[in-house]
Amino acid sequence: QVQLVESGGGLAQPGGSLRLSCVASGGIFSIYNMGWYRQAPGKQRELVARITSGGSTLYADSVKGRFTIARDNALKTVYLEMSSLKPEDTAVYYCNAVSAISSRYAFWGQGTQVTVST
Repeated sequence: QVQLVESGGGLAQPGGSLRLSCVASGGIFSIYNMGWYRQAPGKQRELVARITSGGSTLYADSVKGRFTIARDNALKTVYLEMSSLKPEDTAVYYCNAVSAISSRYAFWGQGTQVTVST
């Protein structure tokens, strides 16, 4: 069982920046593919960015060039650096972990709210 705890959300102005962190416990962090998802009110949860256990990254088109995902296996932490924020980035952001060995083992954090507004 893996527990994921997100932090770093809050209020940002358009054009501003935020950094989200997700700390994992209870598993071997390095074997998990990690992802950030978001869900805006009335919308489905969508993938924002993903980083594999080997360090390969994938981004949604809507955040390419603005967001950066990174991981620190020693700290069991995955980060999402968000810049040039837009109001449409407003959502609850969720951390996700999926074992690279078996996708049966998938876990979610509780989410952190990001609001981009003047």
